[in-house]
Amino acid sequence: MTRAIERRKFIGLLAIAGCWPQVARAQKTETPVVGFLSASDPASMKHLVVAFRDGLNHIGFIDRRNVSIEYRWAEHQHARLPDLAQDLVRRGVSVIVASGGEPAASAAQAATKTIPIVFNTNGDPVRLGFAASLQYPGGNLTGISGLETAAVAAKRFYLMRELLPSARLLGLLANARNVNTQSDTSEARTQAQSTGQQLVVELISDDRSLDAAFAALSQQRVGGMLVQSDPFFTASRAALVELAARHGIPAIYARREIAEAGGLISYGWNLANSYWLQGVYAGRILRGGKAPEMPITRPSKFELVINRKTAKALAIQVPDRLLVMADKVIE
Repeated sequence: MTRAIERRKFIGLLAIAGCWPQVARAQKTETPVVGFLSASDPASMKHLVVAFRDGLNHIGFIDRRNVSIEYRWAEHQHARLPDLAQDLVRRGVSVIVASGGEPAASAAQAATKTIPIVFNTNGDPVRLGFAASLQYPGGNLTGISGLETAAVAAKRFYLMRELLPSARLLGLLANARNVNTQSDTSEARTQAQSTGQQLVVELISDDRSLDAAFAALSQQRVGGMLVQSDPFFTASRAALVELAARHGIPAIYARREIAEAGGLISYGWNLANSYWLQGVYAGRILRGGKAPEMPITRPSKFELVINRKTAKALAIQVPDRLLVMADKVIE
């Protein structure tokens, strides 16, 4: 009797052992995979990836524990984005996080109509065809829209006037490939006219055209420069800061990352916060949220960063009222 019981136990253990590889494989395939598609490069995006992962963690998803993240970087070569997006679709990801503006979101949208997509763009999602409305996106896309209002542009002109009250000719550096360039340029001209200033616009399309744009602005003796809110400028912040210093052009930027890299001043919404929100949205979708029913959100945290060290190098006296307003002053 005892031998019969022991034999049955032994056979049961063998059965369990035989099933274990299948159970392990089943558990492995159940781990959701998030595809991270970016038009940029990993070096310039390091702190933003951390913010994105923090957003995922906030919902309870930790990379390599209960979620896997597949990164695809276009390295600023937008023509690579469609293939990278298709690769993520073939990989069978649970959700695609499209970062770096409209090009990544468009590539992801073209690659799949079923996998949820969480975008992060400066453009109008409705006008771009990403959503039916901000409140009820429909389709398989939702995300964060950093579309700036006229009030934001007006604030940057106000800051420039406070810093450079005698400047009558200003430059605007914009990316020719940005879908918002026409509207951004139009709004900047309106703001310049309202303050009795003239505006010179220089369009760039890549790193090589930056030198020529700065040379042209310097030749026209602009008293200051505004730089468009665009992922390219954030990624190229080291070159921007170096050229502005070489030509002695005071500039205001849209991202604090550029001021922290040596730019004079920045005013705009917190970019890391928008990537954190992308992580939160991706996590909610993994929890069962439906992209068509998730309202598109807009960053609400705007920051003023002043690099006083750069101001001294340009012989600019920063008014105390601006220093009091600043969220961060770099000495």
